[in-house]
Parts: sequence; structure tokens; C-alpha cells
Amino acid sequence: MTALEARVYPGSDLQAVLCDMDGTLVDTERSWFATEVSVMADLGFHLGPEHAERLLGSPMDPAVAYLIGISGVDVAPEELERRINARMVEILRSGVDLRPGAKRLLAELDAAGVPLALVTASYRDIVDAVLPSLGAHHFSVTVAGDEVERPKPNPDPYLVAAAALGADPAQCVVLEDSPTGVASGEAAGCVVIAVPSMTDIPAGPHRTVLPSLEGIDLALLDGLVRRRALR
Repeated sequence: MTALEARVYPGSDLQAVLCDMDGTLVDTERSWFATEVSVMADLGFHLGPEHAERLLGSPMDPAVAYLIGISGVDVAPEELERRINARMVEILRSGVDLRPGAKRLLAELDAAGVPLALVTASYRDIVDAVLPSLGAHHFSVTVAGDEVERPKPNPDPYLVAAAALGADPAQCVVLEDSPTGVASGEAAGCVVIAVPSMTDIPAGPHRTVLPSLEGIDLALLDGLVRRRALR
């Protein structure tokens, strides 16, 4: 059954929830930056905290290009990417903590029959390492950063996820933690809830900013979609 054929409850306007992974559902953004710091240190470059915001939520290709650009290290982009991903997979396979409220929210949406997609800039090997901790059974669709031609902040990842669920993007809610991901969800035409993890995100016309997932439930999600439809 597609999201268009399903209804959460009579009169609901919500068709699907599209969730970012790193920093939104799982507490990995600091691990990503620590890994990048460690890998760059191996190459003789000190990556300071002033670079964290620039790297937050970034797809791998632009992140690697940025790291090489600021450091001048003599390493092929493919090799730097391989080192970062390999080290992160090692870390994640030992388990990862969920963000506050994530477990409850996923269980509530599951119980209500809301179609869920996991939409991330991380590559497939990272997604597969995280899913055991997150609960693969929650998600009908997963979209990794190396599976779309144009990753976040382009709309493609969220458009691909909505299409795979048979949902209208305008009736989907995107959960994100980074400016890059928020831009992607908004460009796709979705309602966006931003739950910042490592950097501030200002409020916007089709964006709700909340301090954590703890304050999010099915009624709020449906209400935001309904309000959007009335504008």
C-alpha cells in the first residue's frame, strides 16, 4: 500500500514522514567531526572547531573537497573519502545512541501506520551500520547519499523518498538538524521541522524549529501539514 492509499486516521492530511539520520535520529554528528579531525591529523593537518559548522550535514563529496581545499594535503579525494567512511563504519558498528525522543516518535508513527523514509547524506555502508541501532523495520524506504545524482542541499533525496512511498511532497514532513538538510527538504516542497544539533537554524515560512524530538507527535505533524494546505 502506498502512502497515497493509506491514511493515518480519518481526515488526516499527513502522507509520510521523511527523516534525516545523522544528528536528527542518531547522535552521530560529533562522531563525524571527530572522525574527520582524526583522519586529517593522520595526514598532518589540525582541523579546528571553526570548521564544524561548514561540515555539518554535508554530503561526502563536498566535505572531502572542503577538507582538501583548506588543508592542502596531498591525498586523492577517493582515498580521503575511503579513510573517513571506513573509520566511521568501525565506530558505528559498535552501536550508536538515538537522539532524545527518537525511539518514542518512531514507535508512535509505526503504530499509527505512517509511512517512514530514512533520507541521509551518508553513504550506504554508513546507513547499514546504523540501521541495527535505529531499527530498520521502521522504514519502508532508505535513501543514502551515494544513491542520488544530486545530494542535499538539492531536493532530489527527499523527492526520491516521497516518490518511492507514493506520497505528495507537500503532504510529507521532513525532520532535519542541519541547514543543508533543511534546504533540501524545503526545495522538495515538504513541510520541514528543524531540530538543530550543532548549529542554529532560524525559523522560516514553511519551517518549524524545535529544541528536540521530544515535543513532536502525530498530532503536531498532521497539524503542520494541514496548516500548510490552508495557506
